[in-house]
Amino acid sequence: MRILGISAFYHDSAAALIEDGNIIAAAQEERFTRKKHDPGFPERAIEYCLEEAGITLEAVDHIVFFEKPFLKFERLLETYLASVPAGFQSFRMAIPVWIKDKLFQKGNLIELLENFENSGEIEQKLLFAEHHQSHAASAFFPSPFEEAVILTMDGVGEWATASVAIGRGNEMTTVQEIQFPHSLGLLYSAMTYYTGFKVNSGEYKVMGLAPYGEPKYVDLIKNNLIDIKEDGSFWLDQSYFNYATGLTMTSSKFHDLFGAPPRTGEDRITQREMDLAASVQAVTEEVMLKMAANLAGKYGIKNLCLAGGVALNCVANGKIIRAKTFDKVWVQPAAGDAGGALGAALAAYYIEKKQPRIVNNTMDAMKGSYLGPDYEQTDIEQRLTKAGAKFEILNDETVMTETAKCLADGHAVGWFQGRMEFGPRALGGRSILGDPRNPEMQKTLNLKIKYRESFRPFAPSILSDQVSNYFEHEEESPYMLVVAPVKEQHRIDTSKEDEGLFGIEKLNIPRSTIPAITHVDYSARIQTVHSETNPRYHALISAFNQETGCPIVVNTSFNVRGEPIVNTPEDAFHCFMGTEMDTLVVGNCLMRKPNQDPALKEDYKDKFDLD
Repeated sequence: MRILGISAFYHDSAAALIEDGNIIAAAQEERFTRKKHDPGFPERAIEYCLEEAGITLEAVDHIVFFEKPFLKFERLLETYLASVPAGFQSFRMAIPVWIKDKLFQKGNLIELLENFENSGEIEQKLLFAEHHQSHAASAFFPSPFEEAVILTMDGVGEWATASVAIGRGNEMTTVQEIQFPHSLGLLYSAMTYYTGFKVNSGEYKVMGLAPYGEPKYVDLIKNNLIDIKEDGSFWLDQSYFNYATGLTMTSSKFHDLFGAPPRTGEDRITQREMDLAASVQAVTEEVMLKMAANLAGKYGIKNLCLAGGVALNCVANGKIIRAKTFDKVWVQPAAGDAGGALGAALAAYYIEKKQPRIVNNTMDAMKGSYLGPDYEQTDIEQRLTKAGAKFEILNDETVMTETAKCLADGHAVGWFQGRMEFGPRALGGRSILGDPRNPEMQKTLNLKIKYRESFRPFAPSILSDQVSNYFEHEEESPYMLVVAPVKEQHRIDTSKEDEGLFGIEKLNIPRSTIPAITHVDYSARIQTVHSETNPRYHALISAFNQETGCPIVVNTSFNVRGEPIVNTPEDAFHCFMGTEMDTLVVGNCLMRKPNQDPALKEDYKDKFDLD
């Protein structure tokens, strides 16, 4: 049985294809269209999934959309009716769009899908899952657990903003919900907006900024914005927010509470924004930790699965794991709306069609999240030649040793290998790599390669059997979704003078023997690398370890700020030529910047809209 899942029309559109429960392919539309967070119908992603399976849409048994548009429309209407006349302006702008496009989404989907199949059977194949059901299914069914509590949290789906389900075998039952307008995701997004970053894009910047600040506003937030109960449930005072009925996230009352209007655009980030980020992060962690503790006690189940946009808060995830309220925690790597495409397909297969589920109990079913396109060596060579690239062709062993030497020499290396990752993280398929021992590497990657804010941290990719030697973390973390402290023996004591620094002044102080991946609070967002899921990346880090004695490389996504992660060899070469990257490795082709035609140099600094 083949099932195609689709998420679309809000942000991060995607498609995923499963066959008899096995995940065949999954990808976000943005990777093909080169439009960051592309919300459009995922035509190119669907084409890829079908091509990867070697089929046409006629061979697909069911097509599943990741949410129910009528329920969403119901929420929209009820919210506006409850707030008359305050929400009229937002209502006036939204309703025509809903009536024209979204209210008749089923018909629109059928029409768009008929471009792939003319049999007249699309309507009979089309199913709709609920938004949080899709998130929960994406978290539980690929997990290595026979039984688990499933916690999903995001901005909002149809009505739910958080849900709890119990998964057993091929069954999943929702047992608790928190509903709109009370939303932890929207609280975090409101602070994202207020601190001057883009909603649905900049939340991870707030998380990265938080360690530079002090949580000075926690009491102000808890005494005014959110009422947190002991079980982690919460209530938001809507008078401080504007997302339910207005055109912005926060109200004038919110601005008065914090003493200023929102930061705008690219204005300089001050200590105040750092303290606000630290404060909303602390409140988010408190809610998530209380929820996890309550759920563990209430249901007596040893495993926890997480999905939804809030599950991308890897700092909170790390604290849940270290709290040990659950024995095991598994987070869907495509935890946001893109992962809803996969969850919708899995929900149809197991819940709607009641198909049997086989659990591995050791490895999950995500295949390392390497579910996107890959390219044969001959195809890579032809594409790069056509793009004008000058490259050496190396054998498998030499490409590892040469790349390891480049890293040890301080090069920023573009690394394009195998299948593209599904989800927001680059995991060694489409990555930019560096030497974590180099104290200048973080600044170099941020300012000269990524063209982004200097405070943004980078992640370590570490050989899986070495993780406990460097970090206070014993578990696997293959998807870069857990933050953990660097071990004491690798830390560097700071001077009293350094301890007195504030905010961004802390950035250039080396804090460990691996300074390029050590954040200002001695933490790091870990990716454990496994030979079973990515043998080439594992081989490269092993070669770097042999060269340097360090089993870690810096890993960041292969793109510049505002650009989707590269998809094709041509994307990789253009990004290489548009930045100050030193070396590019695509398959077994190695390119060195001095050997390239200077006429092919591009200006990537201002090529993409800022995220």
